[in-house]
Amino acid sequence: MIPVTTQSGKTLALFGLGGSGMATAQALVAGGAIVTAFDDNPQKVKEAEALGIPIGDLREYDFSACEALVLAPGVPLTHPKPHWTVDLATEHDVPVIGDVELFANERKSLAPKSGFIAITGTNGKSTTTALIAHILANAGRNVQMGGNIGKAVLTLDPLSDDAIYVVECSSYQIDLAPSLDPTIGVLLNLAPDHLDRHGTMENYAEIKSQLVARSGRAIVGVDDQYCEAIAKTIEGSVPISVRRELDFGVFASGVDLTHAAPSGASNVATLENAQTLRGNHNAQNASAAWAACHLTGLKDSEIQNGLDTFPGLAHRMEIIGHIGDIVFLNDSKATNADAAAMALSSFEDIHWIAGGLPKEGGIESLRPLFGRVAKAYLIGEAAPEFAATLGADVPFEIAETLDNAVAQAHADTASGGGKVVLLSPACASFDQYANFEIRGEAFRGEVEKLNGFKPYGDEG
Repeated sequence: MIPVTTQSGKTLALFGLGGSGMATAQALVAGGAIVTAFDDNPQKVKEAEALGIPIGDLREYDFSACEALVLAPGVPLTHPKPHWTVDLATEHDVPVIGDVELFANERKSLAPKSGFIAITGTNGKSTTTALIAHILANAGRNVQMGGNIGKAVLTLDPLSDDAIYVVECSSYQIDLAPSLDPTIGVLLNLAPDHLDRHGTMENYAEIKSQLVARSGRAIVGVDDQYCEAIAKTIEGSVPISVRRELDFGVFASGVDLTHAAPSGASNVATLENAQTLRGNHNAQNASAAWAACHLTGLKDSEIQNGLDTFPGLAHRMEIIGHIGDIVFLNDSKATNADAAAMALSSFEDIHWIAGGLPKEGGIESLRPLFGRVAKAYLIGEAAPEFAATLGADVPFEIAETLDNAVAQAHADTASGGGKVVLLSPACASFDQYANFEIRGEAFRGEVEKLNGFKPYGDEG
């Protein structure tokens, strides 16, 4: 844990006692803050009270004596409307902040010489965060990884000047971190997402841009119009691309990464042996990781070794295993069409399991990739809508449930070779599963039951 000593003696309200909110409350108490915490869920309030966190109904709280409202990232700040605690704080001119803001200020106070790499983007930020941390750790650096990737940032080890903090930041966290100023900031890409929480695409892009605008060095993907415009506003930013050669920056062509500098361009890394970094989207992730690690001072050989040994992330084009030449991939994290496009564009002859709770636009944007799909197996609430979109262009069946889909996909691929069974839902999971992780584990469980299955790495 990182005790938040910079808030010692300050009177704070805290709302939201889920995973990160609970961790934040504990870190504030450990650092000496005078905290009053609350949640709309009575069970969460009981759990916090049992952990020794001071509890109080913030409807009856004196915000005039409060120095900040600490808001969990899952709680609405502005859209679709501010949470009632935000309204109360605003009425009393109380600033609203989050855990990343507390971390950033604590680092500046106690470990100003430490490295701080912050990563954001619509897609790929978790993989890039994990990849950067892996490359640095593999090269012998003292690395701490957390944030939106799953480990709350204030649960990391106590701050140290010799550490490098690699932190994934969601738009929600950036919105609650006005002092965020990483030594290296990475913005990968922008596409419509979370607009229910940010109102417009322009507002969403503005929030994301704040991370790189306040960075010591900025790395920005320039393959979409929003990021390209942001890159132009940041002096000295390092652009990355997987679509075109650059005069300056890092770009990918096939499996090769090239660093273009005023002194000339040179190939600096290859993804040829990086089995978990297939596809253009992972080339973008790898380009950003190379640029970030290069800025920290790593040698090309150290970065290459890290790329080659990266184990990948669960639920993100994760290779579960194989049955003969049939490969099973878990891409449950693909909760929208843009994310699913990354997996579909990486393979051919795909037996595609898709569906769940549909998002706006469905899978129409994936039509250019339908030729890569041998057959689709549709599950969840989205099945009828997806079936109508696929129409006569792609063979499909409505499997309804994941177990049916896996069984039928296996049966259809068992007589051939070199095929891919891919779970890449292009949907949220909430119609049948509590989250994408549980959905991915359910897929893994069904695949592991199949006769002849061998896990990834077992090539015998």
